[in-house]
Amino acid sequence: MATLPLTPTPATSLPFSRRKLLSSNSIKCCKNIDGQPRVDIKTSDNGFASFPEKSPLSSSATIRPPRPRRIILVQHGESEGNVDESVYTRVADPKIALTEKGRADAEESGKRIREMIEKDGVHNWQVYFYVSPYRRTLETLRELAKAFERSRIAGVREEPRLREQDFGNFQDRETMKLQKAICMLYGPFFYRFPNGESAADVYDRITGFRETLRADIDIGRFQPPGKRNPNMNLVIVSHGLTLRVFLMRWYKWTVEQFEGLHNLGNGNMVVMETGYGERYSLLVHHTEEELRKFGLTDEMLIDQEWQKIARPGELNYDCLTTGPSFFTHFDDEDNQN
Repeated sequence: MATLPLTPTPATSLPFSRRKLLSSNSIKCCKNIDGQPRVDIKTSDNGFASFPEKSPLSSSATIRPPRPRRIILVQHGESEGNVDESVYTRVADPKIALTEKGRADAEESGKRIREMIEKDGVHNWQVYFYVSPYRRTLETLRELAKAFERSRIAGVREEPRLREQDFGNFQDRETMKLQKAICMLYGPFFYRFPNGESAADVYDRITGFRETLRADIDIGRFQPPGKRNPNMNLVIVSHGLTLRVFLMRWYKWTVEQFEGLHNLGNGNMVVMETGYGERYSLLVHHTEEELRKFGLTDEMLIDQEWQKIARPGELNYDCLTTGPSFFTHFDDEDNQN
């Protein structure tokens, strides 16, 4: 696997003032305003406050369920609308089916997913699916799932928030050509199609889905109570823009970075895999070259290297200030030193 020539900054190399731990493992609060006794707020090993009532796990739980090994994002196979845009004028977008090629692409995707998982060399692996309710994504799921026996499928959930960007019900072909041209002039993230959505609208609903997914991961909803299989693989079957927005939301990419991404392509996938610290990184499975073709910049790749070694709950402080150039006065400070 290709690696970046630049060395990422691990959390342990941060300035001491940024990572200094509290001398006590609890924060002593004074009496409340109403005179009630003070409350001790427990902190975790890294100094972050921990509030049991806000934890997705009960306060009696001491071990968090293992994270799924991968989150695999799959774009649906070739649809009738991909080969003939006039279909959108007479068939509702949610009802557009796959082509024969699209079904074959989807079945091949399932085989590639299974081959990837089997390389782990473990016997107890399983897959759990989230799927958009559109016909083409449901058909994609049915075809790719042929690669897995019943015992390998832990479950499936239809998730409306994973649907395609809404373009405004039945689409007039010439009007849509004009709208797409205006979209590129206005900006593809913020332009809202008449009676439809912008990518920013998709971002809002994907934010809700992301919180549901994180809660599912924290609770271990993918397996029966008492089982702690670390070899679970999540598969999200959705649409090109929706999956790019999901990655943008998960990794906190900027609008500019999002607009530099390319579509996955029908039947293709992006793999988020756990690194050394149990965070999900694109650079565990993919090469630097593959991610550059997808549209990742140097700054985004450096952050993916950091994701490979970081733990959940940690922040990449360097990325916040040296990623996209939010601040221009740092150059002046550097020149003065």
